[in-house]
Amino acid sequence: MRASLCILAVLSVVCAGLVMRSAAADGPATGKIYELRIYKANPGKLEALHARFRDHTCKLFQKHGMEVIGFWTPTEGDAAKDTLCYMLAFPSVEAQKKAWDAFKADPEWIKAKADSEKDGVLVQTHDSKNLKATDYSPIH
Repeated sequence: MRASLCILAVLSVVCAGLVMRSAAADGPATGKIYELRIYKANPGKLEALHARFRDHTCKLFQKHGMEVIGFWTPTEGDAAKDTLCYMLAFPSVEAQKKAWDAFKADPEWIKAKADSEKDGVLVQTHDSKNLKATDYSPIH
């Protein structure tokens, strides 16, 4: 239930943002894959997870060609205490796999992850869904 609510909330915000971004772009984004990721942080670790993204992960995403669409947290309920949702975009599933493989093997990521988890693992669970724009979407 938590993941479904988060997905609906994120998709609403993302769709509005992507419509504005698409209008400003040179042309429509064809064949793009959007990856929605939902993390449930371990108790008391959400702020450390935010810090890791803020200080390290986002820069590494950029380094590996992973387009950050946005980050969101639920505004109410238990999920507001421990949930982080974000979306990335890739030109294709193949590019997505290549980028994630390079990211996971990057010594900077390995160090940042280890350093951030010296007092315990930050993420309890995560879920990932690949999304493709429909033919009637303003971003297709």
